[in-house]
Amino acid sequence: MSAFKLTAKQEEAQAVCASDATHIMLFGGSRSGKTFLHVRNVVMRALKAPGSRHAILRFRFNHVKASIVLDTFPKVMSLAFPAVGYHIDKSDWYAKLGDSQIWFGGLDDKERTEKILGQEHATLYLNECSQIPQVSRDMASTRLAQSVDQIMRGRNPTKLRPRMYYDCNPPSKNHWSYKMFVQKVDPESKQPLQHPDDYACFQMNPQDNVENLAPGYINTLSALSPRLRKRFLAGEFADATPNQLFSDETIETWRVLGGDLPDFVRVVVSVDPSGSGDVDNADNDAIGIMVCALGTDGNAYVIEDLTVKAGPATWGKVAVDAYERHQADCIIGETNYGGAMVESTIQAARHGQRKVPYKGVSATRGKVVRAEPISALYEQGKVRHIGYLRELEDELSGFSTVGYLGDNSPNRADAAIWALTELFPGIVKRAIAQPKEDNEYATASGWMS
Repeated sequence: MSAFKLTAKQEEAQAVCASDATHIMLFGGSRSGKTFLHVRNVVMRALKAPGSRHAILRFRFNHVKASIVLDTFPKVMSLAFPAVGYHIDKSDWYAKLGDSQIWFGGLDDKERTEKILGQEHATLYLNECSQIPQVSRDMASTRLAQSVDQIMRGRNPTKLRPRMYYDCNPPSKNHWSYKMFVQKVDPESKQPLQHPDDYACFQMNPQDNVENLAPGYINTLSALSPRLRKRFLAGEFADATPNQLFSDETIETWRVLGGDLPDFVRVVVSVDPSGSGDVDNADNDAIGIMVCALGTDGNAYVIEDLTVKAGPATWGKVAVDAYERHQADCIIGETNYGGAMVESTIQAARHGQRKVPYKGVSATRGKVVRAEPISALYEQGKVRHIGYLRELEDELSGFSTVGYLGDNSPNRADAAIWALTELFPGIVKRAIAQPKEDNEYATASGWMS
C-alpha cells in the first residue's frame, strides 16, 4: 500500500490552514477535497494536544452523521492515520482519540447543540457552512475558547492556537460567508472587519482532485445547468438575485438524502397543463407534474418530478400512474388553461375504472403572490426535497418578489406550489390574507434564528 499523499491543491490549501489566521474557509466545487483536508487537520490537532476538545458541526445532525461520521472521518483515519486507534461513542456521538475528543453535532438540534456548545473547544469546524445561519455561526464561535498545550517531540509544550474551519460549495454573494471571507466586511454592519487578517479563504475545485474521483464525475458536473455548474464545477459564488424567494442554501439545508422518512398522511399529484398536443409538441411548454406528501412530522416532502413534454394522452397517463403508484389522495389540476379538459383527460386515463378524486384549482393571483408563502415554508424547513430535483430547483431559483426571472416557463415550480398549497391550505390562506409586515410565515424560524 502506497503512502498517503495530499494532492497539489490540498498542499496549497494546507499552507493557508497553517497560517496565522484563526478563521479559515475552503470553498469551491463538489468533491474537491475540502472536507477531507479539514477533517484531517482536526484529527491532527486532537492528537497534538492531549485532553483537547474539538467539534465538527453541520446545520442538521443526520447530515453530519452521514457525511462525516460514517464517511469522511473513517476514510481520513484509514488513509492518513492508519496506526491511530479511535472509538466513536454512538450515544453522545463523539470520537475518542487518546485523551482527546472530537464531537459531531447538528445546529438544528437544540438539545444536542447545547450539550456540545456547553463545553469549550480548541477547534470548531463548520461543514457546509452555506447552510448555517450567521447567528448560529456566531453562537458557535463563542465556544472557541479551550486553552490546551500541544506536545511536539523534542520541543517544550506550547499553547494550541484556536482554529475555526469552514467549507462550502459557494452560495450567493448575499451569504455571510462571502461577505466575511471574500469582501472582509461584517455581514450585518457592512463595515470592514476589525481584524481582516484573521479571516483567510482558499478555492478548491473538483478538477484539482481528479485523481481521487470516479471516472466520469467531471462530465457529470459539466452536464448540470449553468447555475449549478457555476457552483459545483467552477466553485464560484453566484450573483445575488434581488429578493430571491427560493435559495439554493435553503433547499440544500433541508434536502433528504437517505435516512428514514415519516409516514405520509396525505399525498397529492399536481398537474400544471399547457397547450401541448399529442404530436408536434417539441416547441410547446412542458406539463408540470409533481408528487408531494405531508408527513406525520408536519413537514411536506417533494417526492417526484414527472414533468413531461407531451399531449393529453401521455400526460394524463403519467399523472394517473403516479396517483396509483404513490396511493395518492387526489390529483390537482390548474384549470386556467383548458378548464374541464384537465379533469376529462385525467378520468379518461383510467380507462373505465373508478374515477380519480380530482380537484381543480384556478389562479386568481400572480405566480409571485402564490409562491411567497410557500417560500416561507421552505425557509422554516417545512418543505423538503427527497433527493435531487435539479430542474425544479432551477425554476424555483428564478422566483423573486419582483417577478419570475427564469429563462423558461416554471411549469414544475407551478405544479409544486399548487401541491404544497393543497397540503398547507390554512397557512397559505392566512399568509396571503395578511399584510406582509404582519405575516408570521414570512420569516424563517429556528432555535437560533
